[in-house]
Amino acid sequence: MGKKITTGKCELCLREDVELTEHHLTPKEMGGTFLPTSLLCIPCHKQIHALYSNEELALSLNTIQVLQSDKGLSKFIRWIRKQPSGKLPRITKSKERKRKGRK
Repeated sequence: MGKKITTGKCELCLREDVELTEHHLTPKEMGGTFLPTSLLCIPCHKQIHALYSNEELALSLNTIQVLQSDKGLSKFIRWIRKQPSGKLPRITKSKERKRKGRK
């Protein structure tokens, strides 16, 4: 994850007055160092990386619009939008990501 930047509006869940981090839409290790970034709240940023590998993010989940419409993230986004801006829920890797890590 990127370093903490400021407080403001998360570009993914659209909650306001949240602590923001810089998310490389194409992960740095996949060539995204100088490509577009977005400002995300900590829970959204962690959830993205808990669900998807950097390769998956680089190949098919590299815009805010695609992330917002992604089946795996949309349920989380609907839930987090209802949470207070200061809430930092515990985020864990999905079972699928855990299995992929063992291969």
